[in-house]
Amino acid sequence: MFRGVNRLNLDAKGRLAVPTRYRERLQECCASELVVTIDRDHCLLIYPLPEWQEIERKLMKLPSFNKAARNLQRLLVGHATEVEMDAQGRVLLPPALRDFAKLEKHTVLIGQGNKFELWDEERWNSQRDGWLDEVNLDDLDLPADLETLSI
Repeated sequence: MFRGVNRLNLDAKGRLAVPTRYRERLQECCASELVVTIDRDHCLLIYPLPEWQEIERKLMKLPSFNKAARNLQRLLVGHATEVEMDAQGRVLLPPALRDFAKLEKHTVLIGQGNKFELWDEERWNSQRDGWLDEVNLDDLDLPADLETLSI
């Protein structure tokens, strides 16, 4: 499981240094092979290759005559790019994906269980603050499975 918030800087070549605490796990689970794609919130999603392959199989089984399914396939699979973590734990992010997420130097890597989200730091701070302002814990419409969750 990947969790936590990590503030990171991209280098001049657009490389991201994966935090040390994740490197060994990534080497074990996917031989350092990752897939980067876009997200509708204008961040990037970074998956270990086996996790991505499972998602990709499900996406490609969606009905091709369904407009929403086709759009998801075009966006997620169409932008999916395989990258590899080098010996120093760095990942080179493709320029087109960096441009999409407006990533320059200051970024935030968010662990999301089976994947990471990579955000421009300013955009992350703004989005996070907006989400916190929107949440009214008394009015949450939770699925039945979560009704008994205690945190």
